[in-house]
Amino acid sequence: MNVPLLQFCLEGNVSRFIAGVDEVGRGPLAGDVVAAAVILDHAHGIIGLADSKQLTEERREELYEQIKMRAIAFCVARASVAEIDQINILQASLLAMQRAVAGLQHKPDFIYVDGNRCPLWSYVSKAVVKGDSKIAAIAAASIMAKVTRDREMHDLDRTYPGYGLARHKGYPTPFHLQALQALGPSPIHRRTFRPVAELLENPVARLSKVP
Repeated sequence: MNVPLLQFCLEGNVSRFIAGVDEVGRGPLAGDVVAAAVILDHAHGIIGLADSKQLTEERREELYEQIKMRAIAFCVARASVAEIDQINILQASLLAMQRAVAGLQHKPDFIYVDGNRCPLWSYVSKAVVKGDSKIAAIAAASIMAKVTRDREMHDLDRTYPGYGLARHKGYPTPFHLQALQALGPSPIHRRTFRPVAELLENPVARLSKVP
């Protein structure tokens, strides 16, 4: 699916630097939340941009490399597990977006943000629900963030074996929940998320469920 390059035209006026911003990792029980900001070059469009969740892993990897080579600017940033637990996942996601935009090599004239709210910043911006399927720059940001986070979860799977992180990327699948019961939370698990918090509050119950 090709996403219309709507980010290059705003109310009939062509802006030079229009960024798309998206985040990945609000739902998992483990790992950082990762955000990306991308300014695409409208003179050299990238074919096949779409919501990263609708693409195969192989296609995401291909588009990730194209975006890196052909975008005017991009930045991937994050909020850590500690920050998620301290300020909550919504605020951590917005913080990661702020950091991604702050890291762009060029200051954007306008920003499209995936979702229903924008971070508190001085940029002119607009939130677009399901923007990763409507705005090419948001789709590009979605791909950059997801590929980055997925790669990190593969690495963390080797550091913290047994949880299946490479398989489910930290999301609360039955396998992941069973592993948590057996192994307990690792240092990269989000302490304030309910399944993890419940185990920390009642470790005896966890041990009693281990076969």
